[in-house]
Amino acid sequence: MKTLSLPENEPFIAGTDESMEIFPHQIIKLTDASICYCCSGKALIEIDLQSYEITENTQILLLPGSILNCTYASADLTVSYIVFSDSLFREITSRLDPSFFHFVKEHPCIVIPEERVKPFIGLSLVMKDLYHDRKNSFRIQIFKNFVQSFILDFYDKTRHLFLQKKPESINRQEELFKRFIQLIHKHCTSQREVSFYASELFITPRYLSTIVQNVSGQTAKNIIDQHVILEIKALLQSTSLSIQEISNQLSFPDQSFLGRYFKKHTGKSPLQYRNQS
Repeated sequence: MKTLSLPENEPFIAGTDESMEIFPHQIIKLTDASICYCCSGKALIEIDLQSYEITENTQILLLPGSILNCTYASADLTVSYIVFSDSLFREITSRLDPSFFHFVKEHPCIVIPEERVKPFIGLSLVMKDLYHDRKNSFRIQIFKNFVQSFILDFYDKTRHLFLQKKPESINRQEELFKRFIQLIHKHCTSQREVSFYASELFITPRYLSTIVQNVSGQTAKNIIDQHVILEIKALLQSTSLSIQEISNQLSFPDQSFLGRYFKKHTGKSPLQYRNQS
């Protein structure tokens, strides 16, 4: 899915009404941010293990570090998109409240009303022209200003959604479970034990395990392991890192430990998985 990856040494790229280069079931960890709009067609994707159906007028906001897996794409799938570097993303979103990022992480795909379609199409057209305007001395600043204005407007228009994501019906266990998932997204590359997450939440491991079982029907350790395995798969598929380098990056004691851990959860060795992908 090269469309959502920046060309080398490029801070941003944009396209309008283009076909996506899809490799079904290729798991990719995104290093960049992207805003996409589905112009036509249909797709089924997974973002950080959550499944979403993409149809016409769906807007997708992908944060850096998201793990993406496309399981299906129709032949007529076309999108408009803006992809920009993690550093630009941090500059552009520096004024936003943390609740916005939590909302986007939980709701990356939103079917937008017709009146919201034109602003994004217009923005992507301007950004596409700007991408090719190499002689513009203020190219990057113009990009930041335009995209920041768009995201701030999106933030304002959707704020009522994420401010209402804490209705009275959401009890303390559900709130703690959401925070648990947020912590996994942040720390799973280095922390795989339930006790760490319980400590971060200021509760006991036993209570955390009870909460997770009650809310999701799964064990806390199983959910942690699912996210770690997803990280390993993404690195095996979308990078040329050696098994030892992946082991180091994910804080495993050594290559053999990672191999046993991966085979326990997938039935395959890391090399078998990489060669079959």
